[in-house]
Amino acid sequence: MIDQPFLQLLLLLGSSVAVVVLFQKLHIPSSLGYLLVGVLFGAHTPGPVIEVQQIREVAEFGIVFLLFTIGLSFSLPQIHALRGQVLGLGTGQVLLTTAVIGGASWWLGLPPATAFVIGAVFAQSSTTVISKQLAEQGEEHTRHGRLGVAMSVFQDVTAVPFVVIIPVLNVIDGDASVLFEELDWALATAVLDFLLVFFLGRWLLRPLFHAVAARRSAELFTLTVLFVSLLAAWTTSNLGLSMAFGAFLVGMMLGETEFRHQIESTIRPFRDVLIGLFFVSIGMLFDPSAIPQNWQWALVGVTAMLVSKTLLVALIVRLSGLDGLTAWRTGLLLAVGGEFGFALLAIALDAHILTNQHAQIVFTSVLFSMIVAPFLIRYNHALARLFVWQPKLAADPETYPVDAETTKHLRDHTIICGYGRIGQSVAHFLEEEMIPYVALDLDSSRVKAAHIAGEPVYYADSSERDILEAVGLDAAKLIVISYDDVVSAKKILHHVRALRPDLPVMVRTRDETHVEELRQAGATEVVPEVLEAGLMIAAHALLLLNVPFPRVVRRMQHQRAGRYRLLREFYRGEEIFSDDADLLVADGLRSVSISSGSCAVGKKLTELALEGVTVSSLVRQGRRESEPLDIVIAEDDVVVLFGAPGDLDRAERQLLG
Repeated sequence: MIDQPFLQLLLLLGSSVAVVVLFQKLHIPSSLGYLLVGVLFGAHTPGPVIEVQQIREVAEFGIVFLLFTIGLSFSLPQIHALRGQVLGLGTGQVLLTTAVIGGASWWLGLPPATAFVIGAVFAQSSTTVISKQLAEQGEEHTRHGRLGVAMSVFQDVTAVPFVVIIPVLNVIDGDASVLFEELDWALATAVLDFLLVFFLGRWLLRPLFHAVAARRSAELFTLTVLFVSLLAAWTTSNLGLSMAFGAFLVGMMLGETEFRHQIESTIRPFRDVLIGLFFVSIGMLFDPSAIPQNWQWALVGVTAMLVSKTLLVALIVRLSGLDGLTAWRTGLLLAVGGEFGFALLAIALDAHILTNQHAQIVFTSVLFSMIVAPFLIRYNHALARLFVWQPKLAADPETYPVDAETTKHLRDHTIICGYGRIGQSVAHFLEEEMIPYVALDLDSSRVKAAHIAGEPVYYADSSERDILEAVGLDAAKLIVISYDDVVSAKKILHHVRALRPDLPVMVRTRDETHVEELRQAGATEVVPEVLEAGLMIAAHALLLLNVPFPRVVRRMQHQRAGRYRLLREFYRGEEIFSDDADLLVADGLRSVSISSGSCAVGKKLTELALEGVTVSSLVRQGRRESEPLDIVIAEDDVVVLFGAPGDLDRAERQLLG
């Protein structure tokens, strides 16, 4: 064991920095990195050992500040506003999972208190893992993505009663009356503490922070935040409850004030560092040598967790009125374990409710689920399709399903995939230009409202090949993918390129992260939502600063041309004589006619290795070929190239010899 405290701190910080940097590069949650650091410096692995008790005493404040920030995010008005779907679904999921897992554990012979703790730990899901993985695959703004993240965040609130209840469960000892007496006292104390913090918070906190903010001192503001949060934690601790509960309550009160965002920003550095230490201390409790003797039960635990949570979440989401596919996808997201489960596990260990063997099994089960989580979330759509027994959408007339009879008359029309705000905007412009269109969406109420209004909108999954065929893909002139779901967009592009490789497809995405990926998948143009919003804000800012309108328009056109290939692919004409330096070096199109003496005759364009240019098309006898790179060039063909003037000159000389 390392005896020097300062050396312990250096080893801990240095190892944490190295491991967290590595895990972030590998897109692995940082919490798992802290757990690994704890395992490495724990007493159960060879090498240097750091005293866990010293770490735990400091790390406990990480949970205090975590609950404090959760309280900031869920003030009483916000919880009241969420009393509908998210509150009902989130609470139902936690209660049902705790009851099912706890009941099964009790049936297997575990003590009731131990069974209850296992159910509570397994009921938690990792908001960090879920939100990060959804963002990486572009699903954070989908219906199942938003619902899954909202429910996982709300689990943190529903975990607060567990923080109150678990410490008193160690008094059971076979006497239920003692348990109920202790629980009644704990709940009564919790209510008293809530009323105390509520009234004092309403009367004192807002004036206090107004007075502190008037001093315009960041140092004083930080000290006040720390003092208030720790004072509330000390108060509940002296009343026999956990410190974290008091921090949560005062956070709720401060969440109603205008200082909420600044308080959260102030406390975040303390919270993040101390939460990292907390996970290090949890990792120190893990005994890797116990895996050989516990792995069977750990597998049973992780299987029970994944299966039960998937089924229960899918059931309650389906009963709430959402479609089956969304329900199963949400269930798969929330099936994984979460970091707050480790916090409940630590509280149970401090209260001596779990034996070391049970704790090791539960810890390993949650850890296994978090390792499996990225794969489960990445393939949630494919897995959910296995449980949806009707791959084609229901023929209920109230949902207005796709009917080939109603769409067979369409010719040269536009197919709009997704009828949200952007899809509707596109449709209205098309309607004004008298361009026929058909739209597909999976929101039945939206489809019904649009259909009643006489708009050609149908309830269908636009990522299905047969659906695209039913709405006249073979006769369509354009497809617009208006929703931000990269996985679904790539599936649509795959079907379109297989059936109509010549059909232009426009794709909307949130930012520029997936632009190149979608272009490689076959998108004709990708429009990043954030880019367009930024350009519009910049345009209005310039106009308000009295920049001439024509100059603003030119700047916006120049910025868009640099990002959208379609806006750059034009024939420059007389612009080549312009004195504008930007125009002289701008990318453009050039048509090269292949004469009889050209060295390119008889070769494929892939053999010529044209550098710096893109082959836009090949025209033969007045007809544009869809796959120009695989065609043997013949006399009188026209090769259309796109690139910078200098690169076009070199490519033209290479083609003509």
